[in-house]
Amino acid sequence: MKLKVTVNGIAYDIEVEVEERERPTLGSLVIGGGSSTAAPTTASVQAASANAVVAPLSGAVARILVAEGDEITEGQVLLVLEAMKMETEITAPHAGTVARVLVGTRDAVAGGEALIELA
Repeated sequence: MKLKVTVNGIAYDIEVEVEERERPTLGSLVIGGGSSTAAPTTASVQAASANAVVAPLSGAVARILVAEGDEITEGQVLLVLEAMKMETEITAPHAGTVARVLVGTRDAVAGGEALIELA
């Protein structure tokens, strides 16, 4: 590699040898495991009924704004989830009555977990 360097106003052309280092690489990447038998899995979220309002993301329940027996309207905020210091309002998909509140304040919930069951 040729470089031009100026020292005290005098220009010098310099040739420099650069030693290249071998960069470390990642090892093999195996996808799927290659086994013909599938390992059993377990679900971490319980199934939700058709009338359940579910969490769209994982987080913690910050506030519950309804109680069992409350009449609600479509779009009404039912509870607030907090995830990564951001709040997400969970709203009613349709009008109805709150049958059961399935979570409590500060409960950790997973995405897809049932939060409130409507009647």
